[in-house]
Amino acid sequence: MVKKILVIENTASTRNLFLEGIKAEGFYTIGAENGLIGVQRAHEELPDLIISEIIIPKLNGYGVLSTLRQNPLTATIPFIFVTVRMTRTDIRKGMELGADDYLTKPCTVQELLRAITACLEKRASLQQQYTVQPQIVAEAPLADIIKPIVFKCIFPSDHQLNKVFSFIEANYHRPIALKDVAVAVGYSPTYLTNLVQRQTGQTVQSWIIQRRMLAARSLLLETDQKIEAIAALVGYQCMVHFFRQFRQHHGTTPQAWRRAGANSSLQKHERSNC
Repeated sequence: MVKKILVIENTASTRNLFLEGIKAEGFYTIGAENGLIGVQRAHEELPDLIISEIIIPKLNGYGVLSTLRQNPLTATIPFIFVTVRMTRTDIRKGMELGADDYLTKPCTVQELLRAITACLEKRASLQQQYTVQPQIVAEAPLADIIKPIVFKCIFPSDHQLNKVFSFIEANYHRPIALKDVAVAVGYSPTYLTNLVQRQTGQTVQSWIIQRRMLAARSLLLETDQKIEAIAALVGYQCMVHFFRQFRQHHGTTPQAWRRAGANSSLQKHERSNC
């Protein structure tokens, strides 16, 4: 299938040079002379990759990228800045917004084509890696132990982050990290970190930990599983890591928390029988 490439560049000679060079390599090309038209074309054409200058009229490149990242249909499209803006601050800002690569002008068509190929191959590789990654499913007795929660009881309602929270809910019992979540939802780790922090005030990792702690508390109170088994069931490969995070969140050890919870339940039961 022919890949679509959108080029957003206000200088006609540069835009045409890029479009012709890219088209000669077998890509379907789309041009836009300013940011607003670029966003419109992106929504209409849903290209496989977008190239944009930062200094463009109507809406600058940062605004284009930020706008596209807000729409689920365009949020995961790979994005390359090709620009005269080349300070460290410029590059950092572009990457934080979710750019996949950053080339500085002047650059040759061959340099641009190499960046396009690398970007598309990287995205395809990540998607394939996630698709073929084996899903670890607990055996029947353990699957019965880990009960699903009502989704809204821990994760906030945010349409931009639904895929993020759904992935965490389905996979928290596996050794997942920020990179795995980013691959699953199609964002760069940097952009995903900033998005979740901005929307919730917390990090992706803190949400994973919160979900694991909720499951751990449930298992500690409702089962007689050993602490080591519970740690493994909620996604920890290292017992020390589990103990450290449990203490940070609860101010005590899993064993002490279990005893306190059991005593509290017993007292409630005795009072109810009085």
